[in-house]
Amino acid sequence: MIGPIMIGPSSSHTGGVVRIGNVARMIFGQQPDSVQITFYNSFARTYEGHGSDRAIIAGLLGMKTDDERIKRAFDSAKDVGLYFSMKAVMNASALHPNSIRIQMQNEDKKTEILGVSRGGGLISIVEIDGFSCNFSAQSKTLIVTAHDVKGSIAYITNILANDDCNIATMTVNRSGKNDIAKLVIEMDSAITEASLGYLRSLKWVTEAIYLENVDI
Repeated sequence: MIGPIMIGPSSSHTGGVVRIGNVARMIFGQQPDSVQITFYNSFARTYEGHGSDRAIIAGLLGMKTDDERIKRAFDSAKDVGLYFSMKAVMNASALHPNSIRIQMQNEDKKTEILGVSRGGGLISIVEIDGFSCNFSAQSKTLIVTAHDVKGSIAYITNILANDDCNIATMTVNRSGKNDIAKLVIEMDSAITEASLGYLRSLKWVTEAIYLENVDI
C-alpha cells in the first residue's frame, strides 16, 4: 500500500496519527492548553514502539506527516506549554483497532474527538463531542453545531447550493428532539467567506467550523 510522505515507521500508527492530530487541532480552532489522549486496542499495545505517542502530539502542534520534528514532539510541546497525558485501553471491542480519543481544552473551551487510522495514512473522524459522524478530512468539510429547528438542514444546504457547493456526504446527528444537532458536510468545492460568515451569524447556529486546507 502506498502511504503518505512521512516520518515512519508506520503509515497507520505514525502517519495516520499525525493526520488525526492535525484535524483535531483544526476542529478545536486553536492550540489547546492541555490534551488527554486515549489509545485503544492495537494502538494501546504499540503506541510507544511505533511512535504514535509522538505522532499525535506532533499533529496537535500543527506538524505535517513529513516533519522531521515529529521525533522531538514532546520537547516541542513543552516549549509551547502544551500539557498532555496518555492512557491505553486494551480491549474496547466496540471500537476500530486503531482508535484514538483526544480531549482538548483551554480556559474557555473543551472539545473531544474520536479518530480512526485506516491504513496507508488514511483516517476517519467518527465522533465529535459525543455526536456520531464519519468523514475523512480529504474533502472540504463544514461542521455546523446548531439548535434542532425545523427546516435548518434545508436552509444550510440552500446556502451551499447558492455557492455551487456540491455535497459529497452529509451526516446529521442530534442529542434529542428540539435540542442540539451537529451536521458534518463534505463538499467538492469551497464555501465563500460571506456564506460562512452568514451561517455563523444565524441565531440558531452555535458554531460553524470549516476545514479547507485538508491536504495534510
